[in-house]
Amino acid sequence: METAIAFIIIFGSIVFFHELGHFIFAKRAGIMVREFAIGMGPKIFGMTKGETLYTIRLLPIGGYVRMAGEDMDSVELQPGYRLGIHLNENNEIDQIVLNQNKQFPDMLFLEVERSDLSKEMFIEGYDEDEQLVRYKVSRNAVINENGNETFIAPYDRQFGSKTVGQRSMAIFAGPLFNFILSFVIFLLLGLLQGVPTYEPVITTVVADSPAAQAGMKDGDLVTEIDGSPISTWDELSEEVRVSANEKMDFTVNRDGESLEFTITPNEVTAGKEKVGQIGVQYISPMEKNPVKALAYGAEQTYDTTLLIFTALGNLITGQFSIDDLSGPVGIYKVTEEVAQLGVYNLMYWAALLSINLGIMNLLPLPALDGGRLLFFLFEAIRGKPVDKQKEGMIHFVGIMLLMVLMVVVTWNDIQRFFF
Repeated sequence: METAIAFIIIFGSIVFFHELGHFIFAKRAGIMVREFAIGMGPKIFGMTKGETLYTIRLLPIGGYVRMAGEDMDSVELQPGYRLGIHLNENNEIDQIVLNQNKQFPDMLFLEVERSDLSKEMFIEGYDEDEQLVRYKVSRNAVINENGNETFIAPYDRQFGSKTVGQRSMAIFAGPLFNFILSFVIFLLLGLLQGVPTYEPVITTVVADSPAAQAGMKDGDLVTEIDGSPISTWDELSEEVRVSANEKMDFTVNRDGESLEFTITPNEVTAGKEKVGQIGVQYISPMEKNPVKALAYGAEQTYDTTLLIFTALGNLITGQFSIDDLSGPVGIYKVTEEVAQLGVYNLMYWAALLSINLGIMNLLPLPALDGGRLLFFLFEAIRGKPVDKQKEGMIHFVGIMLLMVLMVVVTWNDIQRFFF
């Protein structure tokens, strides 16, 4: 149960921030957002505020922000269609009823002759006296169909009416917010847990090791090796690694006293190499410093991004295979293991997943944010957009391929963890 809660919180937060990026920059561009959804599939909760429906959906495999003017969003009233209308005080249509089950006081009926609910904003048709009438449609008009209300989206509120830059930013903002979320999580880790100082302080001396035999103790701070200053653990580790079976003179600070030890590292096999070890373990001391926490957040975000890009490159070059990939099942199982290590490790895992989601979405593949950005790039170069039907077909094929990949990865996860 705890794992399920942790998974829902982590995955829900990552998806929420991703969609929040789309939402904020769409609203900044003046685009009407029809729905802000966390999850996919059947709706289990919904709340309308303003012109946006906020929903939580059953399947925790993503989310979406549905913007006006995308896909099949537009409403067209065909000639001969009979509908009900309500006029406001300015004699403009503010309610359009596409079925007659819902009645309004003073509701009028029209048989549509011509209409434009996007640019010119009017409906022309025959009233009950068979007179041809024309009414202007309010920019805030609502369409009621089978009990569902939808706001009219004037063309200047639609996604397609905005500049390439505005549309690109509305799409790019999703992955961008994933990187911002990761930075915030790493920053919080730096503030709450502290920032590693990487000082060469010996955490544990292994019994009967060269270090123990020489007289080293837990808490010793190494200041010099063979007369050369040592300021970080990485420097100490590298000096020992390349000095197998060679005598080394260590200067340490123990409770303010300077001591010297001569240690000969053992030679051990690490992979295909022979390296030196003196038998000590290390956990970096932590320092709580707000300024350093800011730097730590940025460094960790950058380093983790490079790490994921390296893994992605290995996948492309064949060093990893599709069998090494994990989907929701694999993420759940890892979350279960990480949850046992404490809240800080869960936070780190969440930051890693957030960056991973941001990078994956930026890949120039159909149906992903990166694929849409690629189409915007073509539009900027050509000076005109790609044909909507062609683009829609490419994205549809991309979605199908991603679904197939998801099924394959999920099956691999099931076999890996349950068989």
